[in-house]
Amino acid sequence: QVHVVESGGGLVQAGGSLRLSCAGSGSAFSSMTIGWYRQPPEMQRELVAWVTSGGTATYVASVKGRFTISRDNAKNTVYLQMNSLKPEDTAVYSCNSPTSSGFVYWTWGQGTQVTVSS
Repeated sequence: QVHVVESGGGLVQAGGSLRLSCAGSGSAFSSMTIGWYRQPPEMQRELVAWVTSGGTATYVASVKGRFTISRDNAKNTVYLQMNSLKPEDTAVYSCNSPTSSGFVYWTWGQGTQVTVSS
């Protein structure tokens, strides 16, 4: 059973930066692909970046070049460094492990709120 705690969100001006953390518990966490998802107000949740257990990172077009996902398996933690933030990045950010069928492995937590002001 994996449990995670997301942190690092906040209010930032456009062009600013934030680093989010996803701290996982359970021995399986370090062997799983972990993704960062975001849900803007009144919109569907979307996967924006993911990293394999070996450290290979993938991004969606809207964040590529601005966001960097990384992991420290010794600390069971996955990070999302967000630079050049835009108002459209405003969302609740959560981490989870995507399955091949498009679902996720564990129940969503509270996530961490990121608000970017213009």
